[in-house]
Amino acid sequence: MPNTLKPSERMKIPRQHSIEQPSTERTKNFNEVSFGLNEELALLEAKRCLDCKNPVCIDGCPVRIDIPGFIIKILEKDYAGAADKIREANYLPAICGRVCPQEDQCEIVCILGKKHEPVAIGKLERFVADYEMANNLFKSPVVNNHIDKKVAIVGSGPAGLTCAAELVKLGYKVTIFEALHATGGVLRYGIPEFRLPKEILDIEVNRVRELGAEILTNFVVGRTATLDELIDEMGYEAVFLGTGAGTPNFMEIPGEHLSGVLSANEFLTRVNFMKAYAFPEADTPIKIGKQIAVIGGGNTAMDAVRTAKRLGAEQAYLIYRRSRKEMPARVEEVMHAEEEGIEFMMLTNPLRIIGDEFNWVKAIECQKMELGEPDDSGRRKPIPIKGSEYIIEVQNVIEAIGQKPNPIIQATTPGLGISKRGTVVVDNKTMVTSRPNVFAGGDLIHGGATVILAMHDGKLAAASMHEYLQNVDKEEKVTK
Repeated sequence: MPNTLKPSERMKIPRQHSIEQPSTERTKNFNEVSFGLNEELALLEAKRCLDCKNPVCIDGCPVRIDIPGFIIKILEKDYAGAADKIREANYLPAICGRVCPQEDQCEIVCILGKKHEPVAIGKLERFVADYEMANNLFKSPVVNNHIDKKVAIVGSGPAGLTCAAELVKLGYKVTIFEALHATGGVLRYGIPEFRLPKEILDIEVNRVRELGAEILTNFVVGRTATLDELIDEMGYEAVFLGTGAGTPNFMEIPGEHLSGVLSANEFLTRVNFMKAYAFPEADTPIKIGKQIAVIGGGNTAMDAVRTAKRLGAEQAYLIYRRSRKEMPARVEEVMHAEEEGIEFMMLTNPLRIIGDEFNWVKAIECQKMELGEPDDSGRRKPIPIKGSEYIIEVQNVIEAIGQKPNPIIQATTPGLGISKRGTVVVDNKTMVTSRPNVFAGGDLIHGGATVILAMHDGKLAAASMHEYLQNVDKEEKVTK
């Protein structure tokens, strides 16, 4: 049914909040923290949409979902139709509804948000996707157009899956090459079960497979076959690189060689792939002390410290050199971490990690900071306060200060343009690399970004690859 409420009546409805697992319970398990909106809450939240003549929320979405269009479907209780509407622009709605930073994108430009809280667009997206799954309403679209050209996608993370789905819908024969034994990339190895259950990830990956994409795991491009071999010997006419950024950065402070020091990448990968979250059923070699410190202020740091808490840390510190205002992590994740008892040490910078006689971590020395003028990033620069050094006892230190791309493909592909940071250089309008039939996107070109930005890149690259392949056809006809 259409929304019959007047705008003034819609504005009086408060924003609806997700049903969540109590913080006292969820620190003892890896079950999902948020259960999302139920049908009653979703319908009420959908009524808040002002159905603007100029829906700027669409402009705020990197993949340009028709947000008012799917919200109208919710009001009509046509939830399968709402899911189909989202999937016209985004083939991973259940994933995006959980991990996309809507508060900085579609919701931040919501007109309702000028005077009230914006429409909870992300939560509505998740509700639609979950309802469709729970009620078995999904029907894979039929692709009638078939183009006799093979396209390779390297990496099965959000960029690769999105690029693959777009190209299959256009009619191409698409193969996704995944280096690991399981699909999903950072969605699987980097995000903990309590934020994105593997079951949800598997369902959406399988839908890309059902759409028509072939997925080959345990295939390391650059080792199993080079990029040139994919093109010259295996017959792929265009390639998209979406291999992410799996190589961690370190602070390069004394003591990083000690046992008990991990990068967040290694820590979360061990937990996710070796099922540490299922202890004691899964015997995963991760030793967590009573006190642990995680260094960083982004979503990965938040995931690592909350995971450590669930694995048994009695005191889990999050050390960040700026103030909370400058933290890049999502507000919701910061709030959840605080509710779970994570101890935030703001304006604090580690100086060295201290070991015991067995070379295991026993403490970390820190220094208090104060904020100066903004630096090149636009954030206020942290400045050390002399004489403020102090030591806290910890048995583990986990560094979550960013990552960079794995260099295998760059090292084995002549002519591929690479930046000083090791990222692949692309034309930002087309995502094409220095090689005309090779495209790239996601963390491989950014060095670390969001899931939805990676999906934007994959979608843009798919359109450019289609244009490239069509133009190749025209050139061949002219030559003949």
